[in-house]
Amino acid sequence: MSAGRSVAPPPVLRTPGHVPVAQVVRGGLVEGVHHGSVVVLAADGTVVYQLGDAEAAFYPRSALKPLQAVGLLRAGLPPLDDPALALVAASHSGEERHLATARRILRDGGLTEDDLRNVPDLPYGTAEREAWLARGLGPDRLAQNCSGKHAAMLATARARGWRLDTYLDPEHPLQRQLALAVEELTGQGIAQVTVDGCGAPLFAVSLLGLTRAAARLATAAPDTAAGRVAHAMRHHPEMVSGRDRDVAHLVRAVPGLLAKDGFEGVQIAALPDGRAVGVKIADGADRARMPVTAAALARCGIDPEVLAPFATRPVLGGGSTVGAVQPVAPLRDDHLLPRSPAA
Repeated sequence: MSAGRSVAPPPVLRTPGHVPVAQVVRGGLVEGVHHGSVVVLAADGTVVYQLGDAEAAFYPRSALKPLQAVGLLRAGLPPLDDPALALVAASHSGEERHLATARRILRDGGLTEDDLRNVPDLPYGTAEREAWLARGLGPDRLAQNCSGKHAAMLATARARGWRLDTYLDPEHPLQRQLALAVEELTGQGIAQVTVDGCGAPLFAVSLLGLTRAAARLATAAPDTAAGRVAHAMRHHPEMVSGRDRDVAHLVRAVPGLLAKDGFEGVQIAALPDGRAVGVKIADGADRARMPVTAAALARCGIDPEVLAPFATRPVLGGGSTVGAVQPVAPLRDDHLLPRSPAA
């Protein structure tokens, strides 16, 4: 544990009490409802807004990667430049720069693509996947969106003299170090361990714990492992996601923002002063993730005009916009916190 921070007991394992957080409106009629949970933190870490159940255990999916990146640095990850460190925390789209950087992490560590144990997959980005298939290529470990994290795991294991073939075992010393980092940053014990889609261990925490971890990264001193990860992610958001991804656009729109998405409708975002939001869409619908996140960030005092491009998703009919996916009224309309500059 760093900084002597105490760790609370693990969150409760239960079915989360999600509530409506977004509506699908078509032609003025509510056609569908997305349930989920939202938590908003003030700069001092207090909860200033909550919908649903932020205390139940859940799987953060790829939103956990920034925490794992911190753990890798603490465990002895060899020095990386900022773009490469951003890729370690990434769910990348499979752009050539992503693949080249993952190859470089492996090469500098004396490793090859054959050492990777993540699940082969097609590139995550739509354009990148289509181009990949047009070249006649199939699923590939390097193209899979978690390859940066896996390359860094291998590089750390090699640097520490740990076994490479079992680096994904939850009992491997590397994974034990990452679990300690997750507990320290979230401030709570891990409720359960399973296997993520890429094959790496996945730790269950609470949405509140995950959001507090995002705030701790965002406020970390520059010379700490957490501060280094936050700096890399802020300055290279296209390495954390991709040139066409909404998370990269959001980070560019809100100066100083740290943000990471995760499969199954997870999103965290935090500002340099510690204001932070966490979102979980219960059915995993990606279309609801960003509108709900934008509404939560508005409650942090971010100018709604800055957030307007992210506040809704269009609903189409006959090729034209006939409605929108938008946050529910309680999240959208209640009194906001006093506005302040985005940074």
